[in-house]
Amino acid sequence: MNKNTKLFSVISYITWIGFLAALFLSEKDDKMVRHHLNQALVINILETIGTLISRLGGIFGLLGSLIDIAVLVFFIMGIVRAAKLSDEPLPLIGDFHLIG
Repeated sequence: MNKNTKLFSVISYITWIGFLAALFLSEKDDKMVRHHLNQALVINILETIGTLISRLGGIFGLLGSLIDIAVLVFFIMGIVRAAKLSDEPLPLIGDFHLIG
C-alpha cells in the first residue's frame, strides 16, 4: 500500500468519474485499490441498470427505484470500508470480480 491507497479506494465509489480517475491514476499493483475498484465497478453497473429500468415506468419504475436504493446502501458501505482500508467484500456483490 502507498500513501494514496485510501484516497483512491474512496474515490473509486464516487460515480463513474471517480471510478475512472482512481482506475487511471492509482498504482496498478495496489491490491487494496484494485479490490475497491472491482466492487465500485459492480455497483456502478448496477446503478446504471437500475436507472435504465426505472425509466421504463410502471412496475419497472418501482423495480428500478428498489435497485437504486440498494445501490445507495452499497455505495455507503463501500466508502466506509474503503476509508477503513478493509478488504472485506460487500454482501451479495463482493464475489463478482470484473477487474483482474
